[in-house]
Amino acid sequence: MARLFSILFLLLSFTIHSQSTKEMIDSLNGINDHQKKVELCRKIALNLQKSDWDRALKYIELAETEAKKTKESEVTLANVYITTGKMYASKDVLDIALQYYLKAYDIYKNNGNLEEISKLENNLAIIYAVGNNKEKALKFFLNVYRYQQSKNDSVKLVKILNNIGTLYLNTKLDSSLYYYQKAYSINKFIKDDALKINVCTNLARAYALKKDKTNADFYFDKAFSLLNNHIDNLGQAFVYESFSEYKLKEKKYDEVIVNAKKALELRKENLYTYSGLNLNKILYQVYVSKEDYKNAVYYFQKYNAINDSIHVEEKAVNIERIKLEQDYKVRTQIKTLIEQKRLFKYFVVGLILVVGILILIILLIKYRNRNIKNQLEQEKLKSNMKALNESLEAKKKVLIGKAMAEIHRTDSINEILTDLKQIKLKTVNKEMQQAIDIVLKRLEKNLNTDIWKEFEISFEQVHKSFFDKLTVDYPSLTPKDRRLCALLYLDLTTKEISQITGQSFKSIENARTRLRKKFDLTNEKVNLSTYLNTI
Repeated sequence: MARLFSILFLLLSFTIHSQSTKEMIDSLNGINDHQKKVELCRKIALNLQKSDWDRALKYIELAETEAKKTKESEVTLANVYITTGKMYASKDVLDIALQYYLKAYDIYKNNGNLEEISKLENNLAIIYAVGNNKEKALKFFLNVYRYQQSKNDSVKLVKILNNIGTLYLNTKLDSSLYYYQKAYSINKFIKDDALKINVCTNLARAYALKKDKTNADFYFDKAFSLLNNHIDNLGQAFVYESFSEYKLKEKKYDEVIVNAKKALELRKENLYTYSGLNLNKILYQVYVSKEDYKNAVYYFQKYNAINDSIHVEEKAVNIERIKLEQDYKVRTQIKTLIEQKRLFKYFVVGLILVVGILILIILLIKYRNRNIKNQLEQEKLKSNMKALNESLEAKKKVLIGKAMAEIHRTDSINEILTDLKQIKLKTVNKEMQQAIDIVLKRLEKNLNTDIWKEFEISFEQVHKSFFDKLTVDYPSLTPKDRRLCALLYLDLTTKEISQITGQSFKSIENARTRLRKKFDLTNEKVNLSTYLNTI
């Protein structure tokens, strides 16, 4: 379900005009019409949202200001809120996106604009579905469904029913089948093959979960019969992946391999996704079941690589989301403060005409407001520093995790080598011995004999020039000394270093003592990790 809604979520993005941002900014000053200014500011903000987020926000705020000056200020303002919501949605900051959508939704409800209400309800339903708020997602999907029924738009009806079915797929299977079947019955009268394939595949998946083999086979056959060159690669890959999952449960391994590999080939341009992860996991499980360890190791390595990449990306997205949420709070506070300040100025100007003594009070208020603004800026700087520290900490954890994973992988291969050598000694058949020798050679070739070299390269990417400075200041350090320095730089304890390197606790302590001598810290009360962090 998460895969489908992540695809649907992309539908919330706007089409950006080909006119360059610079040209639009240059033409902005020459426009006096508030409505045209609003539209131009929205386009500029959308153009800038990927390259310069802060400037994009400034132009969307300008659009909001100009919208309030138009004749139809409420409707224009609603359009600005939708644009802002989609900008935040593109950054995966769903809570803030939801706030703007709901603002626009309230305006359109008050104006009775049913068409725009339906569009917004669809967006709201998708956001709630992604956020696992099924109750609200279902409420808005059903509202959209009723509206599309009145408009008699078959394609949109099928899409909505398909979404509702997917919402129920893993919780209420009968409800899921009910909505998929309704979508399928309408689907017969439309010419959108991609949509037909999607619905048929979802029906097959639902019947497979219900263990109804007859219907599952029927709808998979339907989906495959519609596949052709007009369907995009991701749509075809979805069918093959779903079918391979189905055949895996039936333990028809050859069919699983064929379909999973087809799905991977179709996804080769977009492999580092949850679907790519799932397909490599399926192939790894199948080859283990078939006792084809060579292929099992190959797909397990690919699975690990994709898994690592996805986790790193997720951490990066989370850090960016936190930063944007903090920026939004600060901007909101500053905006509120500026608005209060503006209103207060008008009030003070009126009082000045009556009482001259209030000039002193105005100066005091300005001074206070300046201090508050400075405090807000300091809080913003602190939040930025916090985000940077969290990013660095995440990179450190990834670095350590990769080192430990590589060591564990090497240990696993060594255990397999030992087991195979024992099997060879017990095997009388010469052909079997020769086959085992071939596998042994391949595994030995695949052993990473220089794990620490790779660790140093990865470490250098995160902590630039550390080893260069260490070599210049202390040229007598051995490679083992350098490794220990890197692990101490990451603030690891002696116990943790012992677990990663496989050395005894005492050996690490001795190595630390030798290192202190080389750094001339024997009689100094300085922590070794603290000292390394000053280099």
